Amino acid sequence: MRRWTTVARSSTGFVAGLTAAAVLTVGFLAYQAHATVPRNLSGRPGPMATHAAGASKAPRDQRRPTALPGGSGTGERVVYSLDDDRVWLVGADGTVQNTFKVSPGNVDPAPGTYAVASRSKAITGTDGVPVEHVVRFTTTGGVVIGFSAAVDGSWPTSDPAIRTGGIRESRADGETMWMFATIGQKVVVIR
Repeated sequence: MRRWTTVARSSTGFVAGLTAAAVLTVGFLAYQAHATVPRNLSGRPGPMATHAAGASKAPRDQRRPTALPGGSGTGERVVYSLDDDRVWLVGADGTVQNTFKVSPGNVDPAPGTYAVASRSKAITGTDGVPVEHVVRFTTTGGVVIGFSAAVDGSWPTSDPAIRTGGIRESRADGETMWMFATIGQKVVVIR
């Protein structure tokens, strides 16, 4: 009888040790996952995120409405105009490599400078539509903001019950954005 009591006590200690190790491992992994979330997707401003409070509209060339607006930053970058629903892909030398119209969701990012935080080749958008070439750069009010192209070529729905930060592009423009906007690429949002 004495031998079984000793075995039961040692088994209990062994199980308690395994449980403690499992709890520590899960805690460590949770901390590690939280610590490695890109700052722009965790609700906290990232190292490049700057917001211009009360930013005025960037100057436009009235004769060339698709020209890159002045005051849209420097160097290689994606420029996204909230008012014009247009994107410019700008090379390191400041020349526009491409520009195209987009159709935003109903949640806009604040004007400012961000960095591409994550990308997905293909997912389902918040409106239930399969999308590809997803390039995310920030969150606003818990809604992820990024560029994508609907596989079926559709544009976002205007259903106010669905909060979406997807900025839709054509499939061809989505592929161009995908090639240009890699992780860390600067994204400048202007009015």
